[in-house]
Amino acid sequence: MNIIETISEAMSFVFMQRAMVVGISIAFISSILGSFLVLKRYSLIGDGLAHVSFATVALALALGLSPLFVSLPLVILASILIMKLNEKASLNGDASIGLVSSFSIAIGVIIASKAKGFNTDINSYLFGSILAIDKTDSYISVIMSIIMIIIVYIFYQDLLAVTFDEEFSKVSGVNTTFINYLLSILTSITVVLGMRVLGTLLISSLIIFPTISSMQIAKSFKSLLIIGVCVAIFSMITGLIGSYVFNIPSGPSIVLTNTLVFVCFYTIGKLIKR
Repeated sequence: MNIIETISEAMSFVFMQRAMVVGISIAFISSILGSFLVLKRYSLIGDGLAHVSFATVALALALGLSPLFVSLPLVILASILIMKLNEKASLNGDASIGLVSSFSIAIGVIIASKAKGFNTDINSYLFGSILAIDKTDSYISVIMSIIMIIIVYIFYQDLLAVTFDEEFSKVSGVNTTFINYLLSILTSITVVLGMRVLGTLLISSLIIFPTISSMQIAKSFKSLLIIGVCVAIFSMITGLIGSYVFNIPSGPSIVLTNTLVFVCFYTIGKLIKR
């Protein structure tokens, strides 16, 4: 069976179609947010919120509730808590992220051990599973992704200003506190929406990898965004197909693809500089 037939066979299944729709929408918005977060040196917030989502998933499964509906509000609250700790407790961004994420992992492990343990359900959330995406998740993910893209478009100039020079932006009249909270909340929503495809342990890679790959060859911020989006979507599609072909979890497959793309872009960037 050649590659075309393999792809056609994979895309004939409803679960793959749903995974592609959700994956592409999440890849699009996560790569855009990643451009701002990486340049602000705040990319680890995605990893921290991913750890929080692990605890919320464990709680939802223990209570027999939908992980998506439980995780969304709780992870958003965690993102606000991280920002509050930065402001009130005089903690640096990475310190507040580490504090919240470590606590969340501990709570998640306790809940999982006291409930059903680390069973198949929670493993699919840890490492991603294209079989775990249902119709409701698909609709919610696409709608939320579209809303977030519109929000980023509306506040694009303010986000750009705060990313490159927060102090000057504040002097210029930009509400930097609001913009930082907005970016944090959008990231938390992206983490929750993407945990079905990549898993809570790997979702942050979709925020970081496309941006650092595009940074190797991009000459401007707009080109950084465009290349990052293309890399994210390509890695998502290739990774999902790879997960079907080799029968492996979707998360590791997508991360591996992102890693290979980064290596290629890094090599190309070095050759261009020479």
